[in-house]
Amino acid sequence: MGNSKKVFVFDDNADILELCTIILEDAGFEVKTSSTSNQIVDQVMACMPDIIFMDNWLPDVGGIDATRELKGHPTLKNIPVIYFTANNDVKSLAEQAGADGYLSKPFDIQELENIINKHLGI
Repeated sequence: MGNSKKVFVFDDNADILELCTIILEDAGFEVKTSSTSNQIVDQVMACMPDIIFMDNWLPDVGGIDATRELKGHPTLKNIPVIYFTANNDVKSLAEQAGADGYLSKPFDIQELENIINKHLGI
């Protein structure tokens, strides 16, 4: 399966990263994770994912700034970014960041897969 879609998850919580990896690999995706959004452009360029999940609470560079940086980048701006947080205000945070969608935590597995399928047109 050389054509599996790549999902990049940014979250500073190791449990969430592990959970997402298990769920998404099980669903046939290739998964890359990072606990920091520092050098976000370099991190994403190195992997060129099909879709990105971005947590709000990341050390140093927060999710909003990281998402804006991606959306301002000519090569990376077309990769869908899903804003991903336990904050009740996830929708307005996603809008501020310029994200393509959002998922509130805790999420269920079906929601996670649905949002990926929707944005990747699967």
